[in-house]
Amino acid sequence: MAGRLYIPSLSLDRLLPDMVVHESLVTGNNLAPRQPLSLIRLEAGRPRLSRAFWGLTPSWLKVLDHAPHCARAESLESRAMFRDAFAARRCLVPVGGIYVWRPTPRAKQPYLVTRVDRGPLLLAGLWCRFHTTLTEYNDSLALITVPSPGLLAPLSDRLPAVIDAGDATHWLDPQTPTPEARQRLMPASEELLGAFPVSRGVNDPGNQEASCAYPIGPMLCRTSEQET
Repeated sequence: MAGRLYIPSLSLDRLLPDMVVHESLVTGNNLAPRQPLSLIRLEAGRPRLSRAFWGLTPSWLKVLDHAPHCARAESLESRAMFRDAFAARRCLVPVGGIYVWRPTPRAKQPYLVTRVDRGPLLLAGLWCRFHTTLTEYNDSLALITVPSPGLLAPLSDRLPAVIDAGDATHWLDPQTPTPEARQRLMPASEELLGAFPVSRGVNDPGNQEASCAYPIGPMLCRTSEQET
């Protein structure tokens, strides 16, 4: 799944040059669910950067701890929690990487999944709005997960879907039919993503030191696999 995110300062203007920045990018070295994240959604025909709570909270949800932070791509249209949002409220979450934990005989080893070139990733998501009054509301989101590409499957069986910047506006547009949106929810290519081990200090969600994202071993990627 995707229980932690690495979000450094990102140059998003190169990916989405027409984006409107409503609120500054939320950054952090070890971000966990149940806190605000930056999201990109389409408003007035242009991508717009704003914020939402990480954990989807529709108006009928009674227990905040039950708010899902991830949604499986295979169940988006079959579960009431996600169906309407997938049809009309798709978003993107810009990140630098995703933490996953690889089982080992002694203890789980954390890895950071990133682009091989360490560029920004645009993760597919859903959002919803819960009105507390006629004029006040809270927005929330969940990431959409798909099976991991083969090379990264030993680290985690699922990862958030990655949307190419060239497909961003089409993905965000609520007029895009759901079958077309679903076509974007595919495992990332093995040439795009890699992963490297990081300190077990990332196990503590309170640890926000920059060292959380430092590699302590070589990157696992398709190129290195071919060389070995």
